[in-house]
Amino acid sequence: MLEPTPAFQQIQQAFAAYVRDPEQAPPPGFQPERIALYRELFFNNVLSFIGGAFPVLREVLPEAQWLALLRDFFARHRCATPYFAGIPEEFLDYLQRERAEAFDDPPFLLELAHYEWVELALAVAMGEPPRDNPELLADPLECRVFLSETAWPLAYRFPVHRIGRDFQPTEAPPQPTCLAVYRDGADQVRFMELNPVSYRLLQILEEAGERPARECLRQIAEELGYADAEAIMSHGAETLRALAERGVIGAV
Repeated sequence: MLEPTPAFQQIQQAFAAYVRDPEQAPPPGFQPERIALYRELFFNNVLSFIGGAFPVLREVLPEAQWLALLRDFFARHRCATPYFAGIPEEFLDYLQRERAEAFDDPPFLLELAHYEWVELALAVAMGEPPRDNPELLADPLECRVFLSETAWPLAYRFPVHRIGRDFQPTEAPPQPTCLAVYRDGADQVRFMELNPVSYRLLQILEEAGERPARECLRQIAEELGYADAEAIMSHGAETLRALAERGVIGAV
């Protein structure tokens, strides 16, 4: 049999629920005016932290819509992390799982938030970029290559890396936007726009761990229906060099 919740915990829970959502009745014995001070303090902390973590999203949304979004997150979502650094991921989880479709959000909202979260996540992700490898730059087709521990291949419906105050698409373009977001040797998070073939190459390495470069390109040629795999080797070599120069891939 479950023990009943102690009275003091019931009061704490009621107080916290009212701080989150003042539309409900205040807990007995508390004056709403006094609780409002705590609510404003907590909400402003969350507002400041999320605004700093998602600056582009903050910029493109009108002030009233941004505040309404944050208030809904504050009232609805139950964070599992005790750390402020984990709040951006909690906010992304809220957008993915709890944000009601009835809200008048821009169609790119979730993807833009994910892209901005990726920049934060990669900045603190474990792992190191691959070391410079002269052989990879000189003759990439003869190398066994791998995806950097600090590089993520990503595909979005919207061109999230271009969205800002002056560019807010209302419909997704016909082709997806493929990116490699990576942390370089100077610990700077950067992005590289990819064509679908380069994106597929990084997907293969992400799945395989490491593979001979020629083998990766032959697989892509087969998937594209090219009878002569050697026809893409020259272009593939240049792609491998460009990826290696940025630290997106390495070689063993």
